Amino acid sequence: MKFLPVQVACVFVFLAATVVPAEENYPQFRGTDQIAVSPTPLPVRWSDVEGQREGVRWKVDPRGEGWSQPVVWEDHLYLTTAVPTSTETDTTKPENVRGGYGRDRDDLVNVVYDYQVVCIDRATGDEAWRRTVKTSRPPIPRHTTNTYATETPAVDGSRIYAYFGMNGVHCLDLDGKILWQTDLGVFEMRAGWGTASSIALLDNRLFVQVDNEEQSFLVCLDTATGKEVWRTNRPERSQYSSPYIWKNSQRTELIVGGMVYRSYDPETGRLLWQIDMNKGRSSATPIALGDRLFIGNELRNRGGSDDGGGRLYCIVPGGQGDITPPNDATTGDFVRWRMDESGIQMASPIYCQEKLFFFQRNAGVVTCVDALSGEKVFKSRVRGARAFWASPWTDGRHVYALDSSGNTHVIKPGESLDVIAVNELGDQMSWATPAFADGQIYLRTIDHLYSIARRGDGDGS
Repeated sequence: MKFLPVQVACVFVFLAATVVPAEENYPQFRGTDQIAVSPTPLPVRWSDVEGQREGVRWKVDPRGEGWSQPVVWEDHLYLTTAVPTSTETDTTKPENVRGGYGRDRDDLVNVVYDYQVVCIDRATGDEAWRRTVKTSRPPIPRHTTNTYATETPAVDGSRIYAYFGMNGVHCLDLDGKILWQTDLGVFEMRAGWGTASSIALLDNRLFVQVDNEEQSFLVCLDTATGKEVWRTNRPERSQYSSPYIWKNSQRTELIVGGMVYRSYDPETGRLLWQIDMNKGRSSATPIALGDRLFIGNELRNRGGSDDGGGRLYCIVPGGQGDITPPNDATTGDFVRWRMDESGIQMASPIYCQEKLFFFQRNAGVVTCVDALSGEKVFKSRVRGARAFWASPWTDGRHVYALDSSGNTHVIKPGESLDVIAVNELGDQMSWATPAFADGQIYLRTIDHLYSIARRGDGDGS
């Protein structure tokens, strides 16, 4: 698609004004605006290999299992964890980085867990408090590489909202007192893989996507009471992406992925528009840059009912009803462009320097796409990388991608792949998306939570 030079300039002036969050708190999955952009330069090099530590401000064991991202509010981190009450802790943790099943997953539902919210001092890594919100056996099985604390919590300065999938939503104050708890029901998930969709927070409303094999729905909860404001059923089965709040020039929309992507009015739950993704599976959460929304799902070709997908769309505001371009066209009234086989899989996309980056779990591949035109810039194998499950992040200078062995690949955006650093943590399994604030990265592995600092604020660079 062609743009006049003045249009290009206007678009990127608008984008530049929208991609930098207004504050250093990191209150929900992928941050304030859910786009994982740090307004402060981040460390480029760090390590924790064979006792050689560089750039590590502190390192602690949060105990239990969890792939949830930490969230940040002022001087504290908050994270969720599922801690077995038995002494056989290691037998319940995720097993390997390649997605194998290992032992019988039915064993996992016989383990009694304490589902906990943990508060950690950002400066020291010391635990301020730990609160158990529920103790029970898991209501559903999970994949042996998943956890029972995979969904990222949210914090708004007054309350913490912890979602443990089929174990419900739990609200605490900043001192750890439980304020309310809401049970949303127990539903079967695809192939016993468990749940993963994180919650989204907007003002005094909390949005929870409960896609499953029985009756999928989207629900809005009042943050003060936990009571339902609205609920709408969804004609989808198990999906794993998280709701995304798109604030564009016309209105605020709640975007939810699936084989059909849908936009809802966050005030009422009314369906605004939908677009057919040609099936596929939705695990990656979308991203928006002003009046450009980028949505996509994973290409499936394994002989299942969801075979298809893999499409990436650039959507503009104002859509109503079905906005799918007719006759399989790649543009439409509200579709600026479509890219097929985009490479989007589990990790959510990231935007940096006018480009979109998509990291695959298969063979550690990255695809770079021009955000305005939808044209592929490059597709390359990241040398030495294992699977990418965690979502990438950026400080506007570099793109950071954490692979499943705990190595962070730092990429300089350009016309070809340029990896300027590979930061190792000693082959520690990691699927958790990191958080950051004030130039520090908070990175979770299977056994540890790290604070990574820049030089002059620790040992980082």
